[in-house]
Amino acid sequence: MTIDLNFFNKFFIDYQQRFVHFACTYVHDEAVAEDFVIESMMYYWENKDRLPADTNIPAYVLTTIKHKCIDHLRHQQIRQDVSDEISQIYAWELSGRIVTLEDFEPYEVFTAEIQEIVDKTLDSLPEQTRRIFRMSRYENKSHKEIAALLEMTTKGVEFHISKSTKELRLALKDYLPVSLLFFYLN
Repeated sequence: MTIDLNFFNKFFIDYQQRFVHFACTYVHDEAVAEDFVIESMMYYWENKDRLPADTNIPAYVLTTIKHKCIDHLRHQQIRQDVSDEISQIYAWELSGRIVTLEDFEPYEVFTAEIQEIVDKTLDSLPEQTRRIFRMSRYENKSHKEIAALLEMTTKGVEFHISKSTKELRLALKDYLPVSLLFFYLN
């Protein structure tokens, strides 16, 4: 047993750095290479009694190191492939978000949303007020024309338009600045 241990210690000292250098050439990580060398030498020590007497011990240990390096590199390759695939999926998803955002037109969203609020607000007004507002804003009729058509005074038309614009200003206060509301509703 003492002879074997002395032989193993001498073998370890003689070959450790060469084996670490060999493994590091492939795995590019000295700590990993050192671990593989120590594990391979321990594997040899644990299995030395099962090996034929004429076994080339350095070749046996180096073969074990070789297989550990191959397993390590294959594992790295799988991780890299998965990482590449995730990167491709992320790049595709990111590209989709960019295209979607480039195509997004906020004024269209707000225009539709504002129009919906205007329609709901107008629908909530009394029939006469709603009718006068639509004639003024959508049909471009003057106050005088509306008054003549509805057989009422111009002041009455102005009252109904003022009432509807007041309701619309309240309904749209969160969507448009006051200056735009004035322009949009007047």
